Amino acid sequence: MPHSYVCDLTHCIFGVQECSPGIDPAVELNLWPNMGATACQNGFKSLAIGGTFDHLHMLLSLPSTMNVAKAIQLIKDSTTVWLEENVPFSKRFAWQDGYGAFSVSPWELKSTVLYIQEQKEYHQGKTFREEFAEFLEKNGVPYDPRYLFR
Repeated sequence: MPHSYVCDLTHCIFGVQECSPGIDPAVELNLWPNMGATACQNGFKSLAIGGTFDHLHMLLSLPSTMNVAKAIQLIKDSTTVWLEENVPFSKRFAWQDGYGAFSVSPWELKSTVLYIQEQKEYHQGKTFREEFAEFLEKNGVPYDPRYLFR
């Protein structure tokens, strides 16, 4: 086969360092588009972005030449710099080192986008810690709760 054909949809989840309230709702209006632009500039796509004060979700479409770790690193690095340069009092902002990345089937695309867009409503009754543990369990990812959010 002379060409590569790839459909790599990945639901990425990562939080603010120490799960602190680091993302102000007013900042989201510019932060989410900045993340999308970073993805585009680096050859991948952000299909949906949403979150709350302490974490975010992104649905990425990755080409065969980009792995998820690199994509998340590019997003985290660029947004940290952008926040430090554009948002007062964000000089100490940092993302957690880790992340979650979960494969999404094309037929789950719409429901995943809706889930990401409705993060604020979803988290009226559930914490980020509870949600992330559920994601790990649902996807069969083993973890030790003692080290999940260190």
